[in-house]
Amino acid sequence: VQLQASGGGLVQAGGSLRLSCAASGGTFSSYYMGWFRQAPGKEREFVGGIGWFGFRIDYADSVKGRFTISRDNPKNTVYLQMNSLKPEDTAVYYCVADRKDVSRSPQYWGQGTLVTVSS
Repeated sequence: VQLQASGGGLVQAGGSLRLSCAASGGTFSSYYMGWFRQAPGKEREFVGGIGWFGFRIDYADSVKGRFTISRDNPKNTVYLQMNSLKPEDTAVYYCVADRKDVSRSPQYWGQGTLVTVSS
């Protein structure tokens, strides 16, 4: 499956952004979808994941209450709505997919989109 993320950019602290990830080449509804991020000089970390039909959703503690992940299966797209952004949210955000759990070592990765939060 191929993943194409978009929606990154520069935003001030306290602002919002919505990332999108379009999937192709597979049966979208059969994949868990999610997001990872990698800040400069840090390891990649899990941000959030959503199950096949959206019934299971997991978030990293650092984004709970601020970020919302959702999916639109007919459009083969997963979203990450990011509110109340902080400078420490600055990172390259990667869309990921796996047939099972995406929170550890997802099989498929997109190319990443840069989010920069200014203070």
